[in-house]
Amino acid sequence: MSQEKTHDLHDFMQQLQDRMAAHYRQIQKRASEDPGTAGDQGEENWCDLLSGWLPRTYEVVTKGRIISQDGQVSPQVDVLVLKSIYPKQLIDEGQKIYLAAGVAAAFECKTTLTAADIEKTVKNCVKIKNLYPVREGTPYKELHAPIVCGLLAHSHSWKAPNSTPENNIEQKLHESDASYVSHPRLGLDILCVVNLATWTLSKTTFIDAQQMSQWLSEQKTVGGALSVYIGHMLSPSYQAEHFTPVGTLIANLSRRLAWEDSTLRDLADYYRVTNMAGSGHGNIRIWPDSIYTKEVKRRFETDNLSTGKGSFWDEWSSLFY
Repeated sequence: MSQEKTHDLHDFMQQLQDRMAAHYRQIQKRASEDPGTAGDQGEENWCDLLSGWLPRTYEVVTKGRIISQDGQVSPQVDVLVLKSIYPKQLIDEGQKIYLAAGVAAAFECKTTLTAADIEKTVKNCVKIKNLYPVREGTPYKELHAPIVCGLLAHSHSWKAPNSTPENNIEQKLHESDASYVSHPRLGLDILCVVNLATWTLSKTTFIDAQQMSQWLSEQKTVGGALSVYIGHMLSPSYQAEHFTPVGTLIANLSRRLAWEDSTLRDLADYYRVTNMAGSGHGNIRIWPDSIYTKEVKRRFETDNLSTGKGSFWDEWSSLFY
């Protein structure tokens, strides 16, 4: 029986995955001699990857801080994705303080991920997203900040025999989220470890109490929400032919950017239909309806909105990935 062909896009992702693994091996040869240079090389790897796979209208730069409209400044960020509207003069002059309104995404980059890296990045993500005004008017706007924040790593530190890196990362991610994230819009959006898995933050709106599972009976509130870090992993054999952590990263990042930039939606839909992100699972965090404004809660209660109705890009739909 002939083997079923994979989509060419999945082959491209596997090549990219292999290239990042080769970069990591090269970096590790000299990492102990010069950790600073190793870190810089890792950031450049991620900069090249994002530049190569995001639309040409975005510019990717390394090392900078984000400044809000009232002058507050973020911690330093390793890699930033700039919108097409960003003033060219400021880029050409090498300014390393970037205007918040022109930054689409911000990433911390690590060659070898540790638990401390996860906690620090979640804390910095909250600081970055709090630089942006709180948005109101639809569930999408109230559940999301207008910037994507993530953590990118070539590999991880849990390599001893019988270690469980996936479980360790998930546990630290959930602990950090519970400790520092006080609203769904402030959560870390993406965590990618090239040789292991990618975790993506998904949010779902509850329209009414009857649509919740029975085991959530004590949590039932009209218009509440849940968030979940979905772990897309290499281990399930059924998706081994088409799944890569970097493929999930690119597909998920494109989808998140497309919510804010509608010109990306055709490409994001293409990635979704070809299942470039693979599948996964995760643990749920329940949020009360107090996360919403009164107007959004009123519409939940009076307009008979239903889960999953409307187009994928409908800001009142109950599912936001």
